[in-house]
Amino acid sequence: MAIIEAVPAATAQAKAKGGGLGRFILWRAILIIPTVFILVTMVFLLMRTLGNPITSAVGDRLPPAELAKRVAEAGYDRPILVQYFEYLGQIFTGNFGVTFSDRRPVTEVLVTFGAATLELAVYTLIVALLVGIPLGMLAAYYRDRGPDAFLRVFAIFTYATPVFFSGLIMKLIFGVWLGWLPVSGRASIATELQLQTLANPTGMYLIDAIRTGSAANVVDVLMHAVLPALTLGMMTAGIFLRLVRTNMIGTIGREYVDSARSRGVREFRLVSKHAFRPALIPIITVIGLQIAMLLGGAVLTETTFEWKGLGFQLAHYLSARDFVAVQGIVALLAVIVALSNFIVDVVAALIDPRVRY
Repeated sequence: MAIIEAVPAATAQAKAKGGGLGRFILWRAILIIPTVFILVTMVFLLMRTLGNPITSAVGDRLPPAELAKRVAEAGYDRPILVQYFEYLGQIFTGNFGVTFSDRRPVTEVLVTFGAATLELAVYTLIVALLVGIPLGMLAAYYRDRGPDAFLRVFAIFTYATPVFFSGLIMKLIFGVWLGWLPVSGRASIATELQLQTLANPTGMYLIDAIRTGSAANVVDVLMHAVLPALTLGMMTAGIFLRLVRTNMIGTIGREYVDSARSRGVREFRLVSKHAFRPALIPIITVIGLQIAMLLGGAVLTETTFEWKGLGFQLAHYLSARDFVAVQGIVALLAVIVALSNFIVDVVAALIDPRVRY
């Protein structure tokens, strides 16, 4: 009889847990809306503190009468609240305006160059995870010994070095002195010409190179990605290294790890499974926070290596004082950061049920 009663109780508990996960995901999804709203509002207000976009972009090259005419035609002489609500209405319909410097729809700029930044971010995360997590585990295992001291210095060095400086050093060493890797662009001219012949290109050169069926194109794209990915990835790897080390030091000394060691479990398994998995939640959380840093570092990295993504275009539009384009790019980056943090929260809740409550 007790067993029969225990079955419904277990079922109810499982449903309660599922409901907790569902509520957690729903609540986090709802929070995306005010987060994006606040970020977009801040971008709008910051841009307006610099004046209207037309005056900022071409005000010194037009007579006052012509300048006033263009400002009135664009509606920038209206009250700021009217402009704000009109801007929100345009965003909800997917209309971010038209750039002043090259007269392109901002949506087209986001689609064209956003894929390049996404591709660089993927490469960067791969480098950061492959370097930072194993080295962090190694540093935790050799705590307060030679390898640990060396890896801690290495982490501080990679994190503290400015991206543009490390990028220039890598270009000098691997591109100029050794001649092993290309120092600019996303692919060679010959490969780009072949990629342009594809129907419906994705904008992510690796995928498009695979679609051409040419191994030479794939190798060429990957060779161009090595230096930008290493430059930005090593900075992020230093953060992961220190985070993994700190969290694993707290789990290696736990009773369940000592118990597993007493049962004859191999040290590699102790470190990689018993000690690492409980320390995984903070690491996943920080990965989401690093998305914003990756996008910020992408501006300098893309400019250094002429990687034509959103960061490269953002620097170009800033120099041209094209604030309509800047406003659209920054708004998109804000949305990406909010969505990335939502995904990280959901993954963390799936791994550790305690996060849901």
